Amino acid sequence: MPWRVFLFFYFTGSAASTISYILLGYFFGRKWQRFEALLGSLAIYLILAAIALMVVGVMFRRLLICPRPFVGNPRGTTMPAIRRILVAVRALDAKSLPAVLKAAQIARACAAQIELYHGLDRPVYADLDGLEERSLLELERELKQRAVRRLEDIADRLRQHSIKVSVCADWDFPAHEAIVRRALSIEADLIVAAGHATRHRWPSLMRLTDWELVRLSPLPLLLAKNPRPYRHPVVLAAVDPTHAFAKPLQLDQQILQMGRAVSLALRGSLHAVHAYARVPSGSVPEAGFTPALIKRIEKDAERAASRGFDRVLRSSRITRAHRYLIARDPVNGIAEAARRSRSAIVVMGAVSRSGFKRLLIGNTAERILDELRCDVLVLKPRKFRNRVPSAARGPRLMGSMSTDSVGFY
Repeated sequence: MPWRVFLFFYFTGSAASTISYILLGYFFGRKWQRFEALLGSLAIYLILAAIALMVVGVMFRRLLICPRPFVGNPRGTTMPAIRRILVAVRALDAKSLPAVLKAAQIARACAAQIELYHGLDRPVYADLDGLEERSLLELERELKQRAVRRLEDIADRLRQHSIKVSVCADWDFPAHEAIVRRALSIEADLIVAAGHATRHRWPSLMRLTDWELVRLSPLPLLLAKNPRPYRHPVVLAAVDPTHAFAKPLQLDQQILQMGRAVSLALRGSLHAVHAYARVPSGSVPEAGFTPALIKRIEKDAERAASRGFDRVLRSSRITRAHRYLIARDPVNGIAEAARRSRSAIVVMGAVSRSGFKRLLIGNTAERILDELRCDVLVLKPRKFRNRVPSAARGPRLMGSMSTDSVGFY
């Protein structure tokens, strides 16, 4: 960095001037005393100027939106590398694009590449007025080129920050499958998409893009829910040492490793939370219970949860002040820890359910999305089976249309 070179010369000059002052005073004695005040002031000035420039340089770096690239892992740790990021751009004409901003910060911090992807999934109607003068292929090509031009405008702003960006717009549906297909085809390490702005209604019956991505994406998925950029963010890792929700044993370590990688890259801090049941199911005897029995069960549950929490975090280097052991259900417990820690990102695992089981039981990760106001980074187990077909479906053609507009996603 140029400012570091500048500081080096300042320190060297001040040291040289001080040494020269001492040597000349030693050899020339009183003849040199008349210059003592001048040279002493000069040496002090150089030292103070160097310290001031160092402070200004550090403060300036802290104000940057994008931290310097994160290269390498701490000794003894295994963390996932983020080299390619797919950003799903939904609203091409939106004034604010939080997903693009967050992806740019991560890409700059990890020296990663970005692809801006827009899936055109709205139906194309074959009997639109004027289509007799041009073919459907021309209409599809025109809409695709329009989307690519808008993506290039967004990409140009990112390239000004020395970020490698490519763009892609393609006809495919539904939106969540198109995003997963494209991410797998370019071997992306992370998908970044915008989270649903409002609370989900009847999520088990409706197909909403962000929730379907949570269910189906085999890759890490970052849902940007908060428009504010990252500034030394608090990253909260939500672990489940008891594996009460059928999560694999290795998923907690995946969550901690990813949380550590993101917090180091963005120059933030890593926190952890474990929400446990105050009275575990099956711990109350059928013969009845007393207040003393309930109190003993609660203490036993707290001790067991604390031991499991400490065991999972043994090698994480997370301080006690950054650990949250909360006796609540996972949805409310994680949300409470996120508020207390002022987290910018919550890292959590998800186990996909489908069909009638999903309708009755629901999905913890999906319900937490509604409660959290910060971004959510969702991970899947390493053995998660991808259920998204690899072949794109192309444009969705319809035979009639009741309105006068053509839209694309």
